[in-house]
Amino acid sequence: MGTFELEGEEIIDREAKEFGGSAHVTVPKDWRGADVKVIRVSNPDETDDQDE
Repeated sequence: MGTFELEGEEIIDREAKEFGGSAHVTVPKDWRGADVKVIRVSNPDETDDQDE
C-alpha cells in the first residue's frame, strides 16, 4: 500500500456498495458540486460475487 498526502475539508469512511455493474460510495447531500477524491485502502472482499 502506498502513502498519500492530501489536504481537504472533511473525511468520511464508507464501504463501496454494489450499484448495477459497478459500485458507489454515498456522500452527504451538502457535498453536491464539490470536488471529491476516493482512495481504496483495502482489497475487495474476495468472498463477494463478482461478474467477470
